Amino acid sequence: MTMQKKSFMGRTLISGGSEFEQKIGYSRAVVFGNQVFVAGTTGFNYDSMVISSDVAEQAEQCLLNIEAALQAAGSSLQHALRVHYILPRREDFEPCWPVLQKHLGQARPAATMFVADLADARMKIEIEVTAALPDQKPGA
Repeated sequence: MTMQKKSFMGRTLISGGSEFEQKIGYSRAVVFGNQVFVAGTTGFNYDSMVISSDVAEQAEQCLLNIEAALQAAGSSLQHALRVHYILPRREDFEPCWPVLQKHLGQARPAATMFVADLADARMKIEIEVTAALPDQKPGA
């Protein structure tokens, strides 16, 4: 997925080119100050618009999509401060734990899990992340 950046009213908007961003009118991520706010992200592979039927595989793809947005912003999952997990079925959360530990276990962000319907019945998890921008080196 290729990320695109543009500035708007003191913010940097990052788009991954998802059809949902255009149809709904949002950015994959917004950089404001020293924080990066990543929109709720699902397990679609945005290059192929394919989504797995397995919740853990969807969680993996969510985090890969989020990492791409964070890298475009100059950050990474290692700088995650807060994460929200949204799942239609509470029993699907535990199978995701190994994937979440793999990607966020070192950063250990504040986290909350919600049970709610998602926009598409194929979606089994949606993840939203707020991350810090790492300290910039002098002269960078």
